[in-house]
Amino acid sequence: MIDSSEDDDLPQLVFDNLLQNVGDNYKNEFNIVTSWNKSRQAIYIIWLLEGEVNNGGFNQFYFNSSGQFSELVPDALKRIGAIKFADLAGRANATYQLEYDKITEHQDGTLEGFSKSYENNPLDVYDDEFYDLYKEENLIDLQIKYIRLHKGDFIN
Repeated sequence: MIDSSEDDDLPQLVFDNLLQNVGDNYKNEFNIVTSWNKSRQAIYIIWLLEGEVNNGGFNQFYFNSSGQFSELVPDALKRIGAIKFADLAGRANATYQLEYDKITEHQDGTLEGFSKSYENNPLDVYDDEFYDLYKEENLIDLQIKYIRLHKGDFIN
């Protein structure tokens, strides 16, 4: 399927396959994903990062269950050659850890609390940088190239 897939469809194909391995077992998602080889981990984690940041910024990434992978993100990005994104993710992680109390102060499990956590959020600066970096490093193209070069890592 990897060989016959169009480039535009390839990351989605691989992610969907990986997601099937997680199934509905989100309580054990971290253990499942970290049991995979580094190639599978990278594509899965990058997909989560992109989806969350493009939808609601780094604040949403850390707030949702995807945040459990935050420490693995820089290495996942380096693995596919996204060096500038890896640096950005490392800086966002450091800010999140340093400013955790401020960022999560209003996150009480309600929509109102989550919405309020966006006010004066120190992660905002990383959102803009994330979007701008696509001009220099195309995460989709890097994932496609990586999957094609390492297709054996994705075969069940």
